[in-house]
Amino acid sequence: MTTHGASVLAAGDGEGGGFHTPTLADFFPPAIFFEGTPFEFNRITLVRVLATFVLVTVFVLVARRATLVPGRAQGAIELVLDFVRVNIVEEIIGKKTARRHTPLLTIMFLAIFAMNITGIVPALNIAGSGVIGFPIVMAVIAYGAFIIAGVRAQGGLGYLRSALFPPGVPWPIYIILTPIEIISTFVLRPATLAIRLLVNMVAGHLLLVLCFAATHFLFLEAAAAFKAIGVVTLAAGFAFTVFEIFIAILQAYIFVLLTAVYINLSEEAH
Repeated sequence: MTTHGASVLAAGDGEGGGFHTPTLADFFPPAIFFEGTPFEFNRITLVRVLATFVLVTVFVLVARRATLVPGRAQGAIELVLDFVRVNIVEEIIGKKTARRHTPLLTIMFLAIFAMNITGIVPALNIAGSGVIGFPIVMAVIAYGAFIIAGVRAQGGLGYLRSALFPPGVPWPIYIILTPIEIISTFVLRPATLAIRLLVNMVAGHLLLVLCFAATHFLFLEAAAAFKAIGVVTLAAGFAFTVFEIFIAILQAYIFVLLTAVYINLSEEAH
């Protein structure tokens, strides 16, 4: 694009002040209540509250109306529950202890998905997991789950011994291996869980806002020669919306899958 063309695109025909790209400031909206306090309530917090309310309401209503022959709503819920139980918990941890871990991992999957999917919900338009607080809470829960599972299965000293001093290794190697295992097990596991979830949700939001903000600008403010490009950005916006639905499910799946893997590693002494 030439310099002249770029200036025309930026100026446009309207009075909208030009095209403004999305920034990380979108994830730090002004406070609605209690500004400047630890209890600050902003748009992100509102999205999280709404997502939690809807999730709990759906499950309460379905549970109250549960029947032996499930209807569509009950069938859909049972499909999700069976997916987590069979394809994640039993597949990774095994049927022997699956019942013990299924409730927590199912709640984690549903909570992460609910927070992720708000990024494409009209009028919300931002993921509740797009700020580090929620991913950290989920990572801390996962961290506690695999530590407790290891201690329960092997005892405190037994778990630390198997985690930090893997059997079958010549003892001089422990000088190098044990510090690596400490960092890997007790630092990198929860950190990577939180960062992976956060980065994917932030990237998805920025792509969607970029596409739809560009569409709005090109249709309503850009010079006539550039309005046709708005069709391309609009199509890209819808394509990224569908992709973001997939990412919302995938990130919930990966988070819970890795948590199940860590629990399994903690329970298996070898």
